[in-house]
Amino acid sequence: MSDKKVRVRFAPSPTGGLHLGGVRTALFNYLFAKKYGGDFILRIEDTDQNRYVEGAEAYIMDCLNWCGIIPDESPVTPGKYAPYRQSERKSIYREYAERLVMQGHAYYAFDTAEELDKNRKEIPNFQYGQVYRDGLRNSLSLPQHEVDQLLANNTPHVIRIKIPADETVSFTDMIRGRVSFETNQVDDKVLLKADGMPTYHLAVVVDDYLMKISHAFRGEEWLPSAPVHLLLWNYLGWKADMPQWAHLPLILKPDGHGKLSKRDGARLGIPVYALDWEDEQSGTTTQGFRGMGFLPEAFVNFLATLGWNDGSGQEIFTMDELISKFSIERISKAGAKFDFEKARWYNAEWIKKVKGERLKAAVKKILEDKGITIKNDTYLLTVIELVKDRCTLLSDFYPQACYFFESPKEYDLNAVKPKWTEEKTAFFNKVIELQKTVEQIEAVELENTFKALAEEKGLKAGDVMLPFRIMLVGGKFGPHVFDIAALLGKEETIGRINKALVVFNN
Repeated sequence: MSDKKVRVRFAPSPTGGLHLGGVRTALFNYLFAKKYGGDFILRIEDTDQNRYVEGAEAYIMDCLNWCGIIPDESPVTPGKYAPYRQSERKSIYREYAERLVMQGHAYYAFDTAEELDKNRKEIPNFQYGQVYRDGLRNSLSLPQHEVDQLLANNTPHVIRIKIPADETVSFTDMIRGRVSFETNQVDDKVLLKADGMPTYHLAVVVDDYLMKISHAFRGEEWLPSAPVHLLLWNYLGWKADMPQWAHLPLILKPDGHGKLSKRDGARLGIPVYALDWEDEQSGTTTQGFRGMGFLPEAFVNFLATLGWNDGSGQEIFTMDELISKFSIERISKAGAKFDFEKARWYNAEWIKKVKGERLKAAVKKILEDKGITIKNDTYLLTVIELVKDRCTLLSDFYPQACYFFESPKEYDLNAVKPKWTEEKTAFFNKVIELQKTVEQIEAVELENTFKALAEEKGLKAGDVMLPFRIMLVGGKFGPHVFDIAALLGKEETIGRINKALVVFNN
């Protein structure tokens, strides 16, 4: 590490839901910054106004907040490098684009969209670059007086970088090592659009320089853009200030073939967003990890291990542990397969790990949304602690806990009726009689009484414990049956036995 202060940025475009690959990029930026006492900046790259989606910026911030990835500087918490929306920085970029034109590293291009479309249709693999630029309408091919006249008339135009021929540009990637590009394979990218907005290529370089970004982590899909950015850093005279780059591996489809997409999520029924995304244009909602019942701790833990590990075999990490153990050297060059079952495992482990108080609000809402009234938070906490080890998703708390608040509406009769006998009816009537004599049910005492009575009546304890569970719960699930009875209490337990006996004997 150099003495330069660590400043990293996450710079998403507000064009829709934030893919989990974007959240992982933000996470890796955040972990690196916090490990080295640096700053994590959120910058909104909203220069493509045609693709801008209302509400997407707020959604991005909600995602980061839910994950605990809190920016030090952002549009809502600006620092001295404000503004942090590129659309609000529009006036900055033309100066640099014009400087590049003056230096001969960029040029004005007056071609219309129709003219370019015609070229694309007529010329196989057409690229606006060194091969064809001299035959197109730009300031390199037109006489100077004509260029001056076009500019004076405010003729719509863009500014393109002039990619040099026969050069090799290289940089050292923090993950991939030395990476080189041949400029003959690169086209003359647009830097400034006709509406005065910069493209990503110009804006990312100018903003990274002005905001003193020290390290830039982004997905490997941006590698093909690297030669353009390298040239811009050089042409603008900022090469010494260029951030160190790291291009992160892709998150792959579950089968490992290709990048995980929103369409894969819909096709496979798996979440690819952190939070539910409501697309107002189509009227559809894409469910995210939170809506599916994930804890943010589990989601972050899962994301961190997609393409990174600390080498120790440890799998469960708190955010503080991730910050402490994170290193770029341990990020894989290869893509990471998305494994939803592994994500579910992380969530189950985190539900076990956290205290009931941490889960209380979410579980209370889940139960109340199902029509259950929670009158006693202390009782709710006891229930949560008793059943949380059986829950993979937060939504599992309803089937695993609802019977603590309301008597079963249905019973798994197939598990009871075929082996139900008059002797078992007599046994449970005796259980009722004995429990009426105690002040309150104690789990251990009830278990001892229950088993002793079964032995006295010539019944196997297992043959009556299952019906007892179904009487209290409705099915073959739940924690230790005597713990359930103790928590339900004497009156409720007796009432449920009586109610079930009526059903079992019909």
